[in-house]
Amino acid sequence: MQTSKRTLAAMAACGAIATAFAFPPGARAQEKSETIKAIEKYREMLQDGNPADLDVARGEQLWKTRRGPKNASLEGCDIGKGPGVVKGAYAELPRYFADTDQVMDFESRLVHCMITLQGFKREDAIRKPFSGGAERGTDLEVLTGYVVDASRGFPVGIPQSHPKEVASYKRGEKIFFYRGGPYDFSCATCHSIDGQRIRLQDLPTLAKPEDAKKAFTTWPAYRVSQGALRTMQWRLNDCFRQQRFPELQYGSQASIDLITYLGVTAKGGKMDSPAIKR
Repeated sequence: MQTSKRTLAAMAACGAIATAFAFPPGARAQEKSETIKAIEKYREMLQDGNPADLDVARGEQLWKTRRGPKNASLEGCDIGKGPGVVKGAYAELPRYFADTDQVMDFESRLVHCMITLQGFKREDAIRKPFSGGAERGTDLEVLTGYVVDASRGFPVGIPQSHPKEVASYKRGEKIFFYRGGPYDFSCATCHSIDGQRIRLQDLPTLAKPEDAKKAFTTWPAYRVSQGALRTMQWRLNDCFRQQRFPELQYGSQASIDLITYLGVTAKGGKMDSPAIKR
């Protein structure tokens, strides 16, 4: 079988990464920029033909399908721009919703619509929010993929005009820097030092707007190592797990507040999601 040009390029990129890390400690600093470029090139090639596209297509179909006890679709769901308007909506979430008197991220708003429009019980809607590795995406995951894809290219603009939106941001900032747990970790422990990395994964300095833009705009994302589309709620849940904190409840106030803090810090970044991650 003939090896494709893309495969050869990917192999070359991987070789460049391995070569850079083979240098002795004194030489690694000189090779750092080339290593980063090689990693970025590898990811860029993976992005061509993102498997998340299949989840997006399934999510669109699910969004328009009549389901639940009320036999209704989600086409009447208001996620911030009026009932049924999907384009650009994800880029402006979390936000305050008057009908619930709460600040909600997309996933908590989606569950709200599944309950009020389709008649699902909350416990059924969130019974399994995340798929296992290489499993078929859950309804919540693929629906999220569809909606975030409709915001691709839109600037992040998390509103801060309502007092509850401002309060959510402030709580999120406090949570981000709060240290605790058996390792005395906080979100900032991993995400406040320039140039820090775990394995081949860069750890962005999320309190800095430029880094926050790159991170926030590329989640949700398809994780190659897990063969699954992962949402922002999953991302935060997994971070808390790695800190050995109690896992966040799906759609909890703490999770929404953290997303608000990250989103406000990322203001102006262009959405490029679902992206692809290691």
